[in-house]
Amino acid sequence: MITGTDACRRPTAIGALLRAAAAAGLAEPEVRGLAALVRPGDVCLDVGAAYGMYSHVLAELVGRSGAVHAFEPLPVPSRVLRAGARFTGGVVRPHAAALSETEHDGHELVLPVRFGLPIHGWAHLGGDRVRRALPGRSRSLRVPVRTVDGFCAAQGIDRVAFMKVDVEGAEPAVLAGAASVLARCRPALQLEIEQRHLDRYGHGTQRLVAELRQRYGYRMHTWRLGRWVPATEVGTAHRNYLFLARPAGDPHTGLPEPV
Repeated sequence: MITGTDACRRPTAIGALLRAAAAAGLAEPEVRGLAALVRPGDVCLDVGAAYGMYSHVLAELVGRSGAVHAFEPLPVPSRVLRAGARFTGGVVRPHAAALSETEHDGHELVLPVRFGLPIHGWAHLGGDRVRRALPGRSRSLRVPVRTVDGFCAAQGIDRVAFMKVDVEGAEPAVLAGAASVLARCRPALQLEIEQRHLDRYGHGTQRLVAELRQRYGYRMHTWRLGRWVPATEVGTAHRNYLFLARPAGDPHTGLPEPV
């Protein structure tokens, strides 16, 4: 287990503060469950990192021998993320790019606007296929887009332990661009899954869960009452879902409980 006394591997106290905030109901509760999934020295990917809530908690857990690659294409959150990353001693490594199934040098990113203010948490990749379900005005930005597989190959990353993906409905596209990493590493996956966002890209919750189960052997869990518990379907009570799979090549069919 990861204990609070292992201070020698903590880049900053920010991660501990965020976990305390989650325990008090002031941050996403799933933050508390990361300690069951991540170990010192691990490499993690935070896709849709925003201001770095998950990045800093992961940095606390992987320590100075690990790395957290945080992807955030929006200029304002990216600047905040980059500023906070300076306090982690290089453990959090920000990247001002989006991730998807194919790479682009300048892809459209739609940033909804309400009452004249940008809603960063609703930003999503655009394009001809996207059905923009959000009413009101929006801004359009051009951002670089990479794939997980391409990024890991370019960086020489051969093992990924954990991926958090929160990209407003484009989660299936990110996973499609991570096929090699998923097949090779079977990382733990935390995905935001909401049908209202998946609708924008013509995808469905049942299809997403079925693809992960059938192709990679993943099983779904939710964070409830202080622990990860198995789940059979996506519902309205949760936004974030954990997927675990046995390691590639492991003949054992049971899944360990991350408690």
